Amino acid sequence: MKAFKRLCIAVIIVFFLLAAVLNLFLMGAKDRNEGIYRVEAKQLADEIAETGNYELKKYPHITGVFKADDCELYTSNEHYLIIEAGGMLYRVEYIVGNGQHSIVAINCVFGALFLLMIGLLYYIWRHIIVPFGRLNDVPQELARGNLAVPIPEEKSRFFGKFTWGVNLLRESIEDSRKKEITMQRDKKLLLLSLSHDIKTPLSAIKLNAKALARGLYKDEEKRRAGAESINTRADEIERFVSEITKAASEDFMSFEVTQGEAFLSDIITRINARYAPQLAMSETEFAIQKYNDCILSCDPDRLAECLQNLIENAIKYGDGRRIEISFDKMDGCELITVSNTGCTLEAKELPQIFESFHRGNNADRVQGNGLGLFICHRLMGLMNGEVYADIRDECFYITLVAKMV
Repeated sequence: MKAFKRLCIAVIIVFFLLAAVLNLFLMGAKDRNEGIYRVEAKQLADEIAETGNYELKKYPHITGVFKADDCELYTSNEHYLIIEAGGMLYRVEYIVGNGQHSIVAINCVFGALFLLMIGLLYYIWRHIIVPFGRLNDVPQELARGNLAVPIPEEKSRFFGKFTWGVNLLRESIEDSRKKEITMQRDKKLLLLSLSHDIKTPLSAIKLNAKALARGLYKDEEKRRAGAESINTRADEIERFVSEITKAASEDFMSFEVTQGEAFLSDIITRINARYAPQLAMSETEFAIQKYNDCILSCDPDRLAECLQNLIENAIKYGDGRRIEISFDKMDGCELITVSNTGCTLEAKELPQIFESFHRGNNADRVQGNGLGLFICHRLMGLMNGEVYADIRDECFYITLVAKMV
């Protein structure tokens, strides 16, 4: 706010300096213009002295020339001066320029502009600077985890939507925190429950193993029964471990999809606007093949998110020569394929690329967490679609399958 005040003071000072300079210039121009009649009167006297006659139209500032014998020489209601030409005196009447009126008019315009500028600065201060100042500390407080920071409601058309969006962001962060706490609590309870459940078959395995090791079972039938008991209990433990693995690998993220309808062209336009300038700067050829527009059954934001993840992967793991988006139709579905050159992923890894936290052998020098394709897989499943990948001629192809309406 202090910076804006300093800016206002600087603008006002510059405005007054410019007004003063312009007034000085106009005053000088006024003096020069109003002295022109003297020059014309001198030229008129010279013409009369040389020719004995004159042409009044040559002198725009002179309105009349009168000899001493025409009337009283010094009597007139107009501005005049007396000249001598050819031994005679003449009264030369002239008009005075309206330079003073011009200066007054220009200063009135300057005054109106000054009032308009002050009004504009006040409007900016009242409706932009002050509301922004009230929101200045909100992002820092949210970053520190203070979700109770007050966010003032603003009716300003400049910040009303912004404050509404910040409130939505805060609510989203708060919901995410609650979900995370609930998830951590559920996981902890699950792990405690499974740990307790594992102890029962583990104890049975130990007992049967000790009995077999000490030869307590003399009968072959009992030894077989003991071994089968160990096997059964081991199956129970394996089932518990599978549940732990599933809880740890799949339930750590929740996805919300709002199924609707969207034109394919709208989604592709968004993707092109986002990535075409970026890829042009890195000299990567970005090609979008021709397609027939259609209406897709999907969440447009989520489908665009999936395409963004695929293009980001193409940028990170490709060789930077070419990225292409192509299209096809099959069985009432639109197939959107993102491909990139320079694929170094081994074909045997394709079945695992959609697993959470899985990173291929080509990801050693690339930062990431192995979640991009996992998220795409989950989102496309929630939108009743599919995603699959292929490798051909050292190019990586990954296809989103979205149902058409």
